[in-house]
Amino acid sequence: MSNSLDAYLILSALLFCLGTFGFLARRNAISMLMSIELMLNAVNINLVAFGAALHDLTGQVFALFVITVAAAEVGIGLAIVILIYRNRETINVDEVNLLKW
Repeated sequence: MSNSLDAYLILSALLFCLGTFGFLARRNAISMLMSIELMLNAVNINLVAFGAALHDLTGQVFALFVITVAAAEVGIGLAIVILIYRNRETINVDEVNLLKW
């Protein structure tokens, strides 16, 4: 049982590191949103793996909440990106300075 849990935790850590690198290395807003989604999916793998290892449904319930928050984040994030693209005609986050005084 512990061996399979280790495999899930290693997979989750790799996905989270890949998402973190993608968020920090990219300047495209869509790529940054995709990296955040990758990190949230890594957290979901962690939650479900620990829930299965402990024979408890708490991890699955929290994973459903994370999926709900991720869906809302995608909707709001894409709406903001579309509005920025309409105003600035770019989604490169280095060129967007709408909140600069």
